[in-house]
Amino acid sequence: MLRNSCQGQKIVNRMGTAARSWANKKPNESMRFIVTTFVGIVFGFLIGLSVPTLSLTKLNLPSSLLPNSDLSYIEDKRSGISTQTALNALSSLKGNNNSSTQAGNSSDTSKIWVPTNPRGAERLPPNIVSSESDLYLRRLWGNPNEDLTSTPPKYLVTFTVGFDQKLNIDAAVKKFSENFTILLFHYDGRTTEWDEFEWSKRAIHVSARRQTKWWYAKRFLHPDVVAAYDYIFIWDEDLGVDQFNAEEYIRLVRKHGLEISQPGLEPNRGLTWQMTKRRGDREVHKETEEKPGWCSDPHLPPCAGFVEIMAPVFSRDAWRCVWHMIQNDLVHGWGLDFALRKCVEPAHEKIGVVDSQWIVHQTVPSLGNQGQAQDGKAPWQGVRERCRKEWTMFQSRMSNAERAYYKSIGIDPNNSTSH
Repeated sequence: MLRNSCQGQKIVNRMGTAARSWANKKPNESMRFIVTTFVGIVFGFLIGLSVPTLSLTKLNLPSSLLPNSDLSYIEDKRSGISTQTALNALSSLKGNNNSSTQAGNSSDTSKIWVPTNPRGAERLPPNIVSSESDLYLRRLWGNPNEDLTSTPPKYLVTFTVGFDQKLNIDAAVKKFSENFTILLFHYDGRTTEWDEFEWSKRAIHVSARRQTKWWYAKRFLHPDVVAAYDYIFIWDEDLGVDQFNAEEYIRLVRKHGLEISQPGLEPNRGLTWQMTKRRGDREVHKETEEKPGWCSDPHLPPCAGFVEIMAPVFSRDAWRCVWHMIQNDLVHGWGLDFALRKCVEPAHEKIGVVDSQWIVHQTVPSLGNQGQAQDGKAPWQGVRERCRKEWTMFQSRMSNAERAYYKSIGIDPNNSTSH
């Protein structure tokens, strides 16, 4: 009994000693725990600053793995990721499978590539692309949609002019209604003098010295620029128009389905081709009989599919083709009239002469006088020689180009009847 009491007393004493020992150590352990916790928090904070912010737009996770819950609560003020940014990222990820592979990463909306846009404009959104234009004059003030106070002109007429022919041009322009935009190409550099005519203040003037109308046409009448016009008149300056009415001419062109045309020429004034001679018994003619041996086929020039280059009129679609056929260095256009048929099909039905609206070719050698005398030759002689050279060169180029094309597709051009 006494031994048991002694053992119990020893246990009590040991417990007391342990309690005192723990009590003595408690302040030191608590301090160590607090310091360790603080250091851990600081270290974690520094690590968080050094790691780049996670961007949802860089993840390529299947949409099925994304939460369907509302993301409106997401906002990390420190990283700058707002609610809208997160929503945009989610939208980009969900639309990943429908995006174009040419645009690169589907979530990168900073890159646009639209192959169907005009060449050079593939990086633009389609709705901003203006591939065509017009020659309508615009104001420098007011609302753009109020610039045109009346119906825009539907047709375009151009004259290549020198100031010496001002009276003739004045008479010609007055034959064209407000449905026509008037464009003058000045080969003599004189433009302001034309302001004596009221209509000239509304016309468009382009000046480049000693150039021909085909030089101007190639550089200023691109099909995408004149796309607003149903018909384009590209006329010389020495045409008498007393018997001509432009609105009636357009009506007849539409009636007879002419894509390329010209007014008939007065038969008693220096004709070159029978095809362009006016006939007094009809509205329009599309074929003729030339001298024996001149036409290998009655449907080919100069018996059909043919008008001259002094006063041609083109539909919008025909001009788009003809513009591409005009050569940059062959500026007089000789030989072009024999090739116009290549731009419409069938040419012998869509190219013709309007007889009931006829003109007079006055044959004023004004542009010829813009040449330069060389080797004892008058200026006009040098110009005429250049015209003939260009005719030969154009025919050769066209023939060679066609042969090369047929050869490239495995057709012997010598056996082809398509041309």
